Amino acid sequence: MALGVGVQVTFVLLKNQTLLCCFVFFAMIFFVVHDLFLSNSGPCLLGILIYQVDAFTNCPFSGNPACVCLLKEKVTDQWMQNIAAEMNLSETAFLLPEGDEYHLRWFTPLLEVDLCGHATLAAAHVLWEVGLLSADQSARFNTRSGLLTAEKTGDWIELDFPAEPAEMQASVPDALSRALSLKPGDNVGKNRFDYLVVLDSEKQVRSLQPDLALIKTLPARGVIVTAAASSGNYDFVSRFFAPASGINEDPVTGSAHCCLGPYWQKRLARNSLLAYQASARGGIIRLRLLENRVILGGQAVTVFSGELRKQRHSRKAGNPEGE
Repeated sequence: MALGVGVQVTFVLLKNQTLLCCFVFFAMIFFVVHDLFLSNSGPCLLGILIYQVDAFTNCPFSGNPACVCLLKEKVTDQWMQNIAAEMNLSETAFLLPEGDEYHLRWFTPLLEVDLCGHATLAAAHVLWEVGLLSADQSARFNTRSGLLTAEKTGDWIELDFPAEPAEMQASVPDALSRALSLKPGDNVGKNRFDYLVVLDSEKQVRSLQPDLALIKTLPARGVIVTAAASSGNYDFVSRFFAPASGINEDPVTGSAHCCLGPYWQKRLARNSLLAYQASARGGIIRLRLLENRVILGGQAVTVFSGELRKQRHSRKAGNPEGE
């Protein structure tokens, strides 16, 4: 009898110890998961896909590289700015689905911008490439410059952008004149974004070495420099400098061609133009002028893709409280 009672007590104790061990084990798992996924200081492992795309080219490592982030939910402006600084490209585009459209924002490493051509081209390219849009669907983007659309036409993408003509200036700012070593009689214009400087030859555009420190002081996003093309391959060439936006020289600038298009349309009396941006990487832009719109045509190629970990609260050195 005593032996039976002892066995029963031992069994109960062992059973309770087993339950206790199970409780402790699952409690440990809970706290580990909590620390990894739910705490304010840890990474939130939401799969935010990011793509690096070379725009206005059909060859990798040329054209203008842009990053495209496919968001699943709203994120803070500061988080987007941090990602753009981390990518350190001229622009990073952030796409958030809104029904049949996408909310699109563009950030340089330093600030958010109102209009960007190559990152819009890259964003549209990604939507078609990953199958979020079929080839016959238009890409529709709500942006700080209104509704922008993109159409896929074979290997090319056409962006419907607003025309941004420049008004020619009677006087030239001294800082601009000195930055580009301009001579009397050089044509200078300005739109709401940039200065437009027209030089005599393609050779001058290609060999130009501007004073970026002086350009940075100008009351504009940047400076467009252009001339008629010397060969028969293109109608005009250009370069674009925007040090105040964190971009000393942009490889290929779609939004600058919203200004260049109306200028060269008037000068050459043509509505269809082919342009080359003569940066080190170089890029090709097809233009069609339609009333107050500019249709920018370009190609794009994806260089790589990956996945971001969105931090709920980022912490900086010397700032233990986070942002």
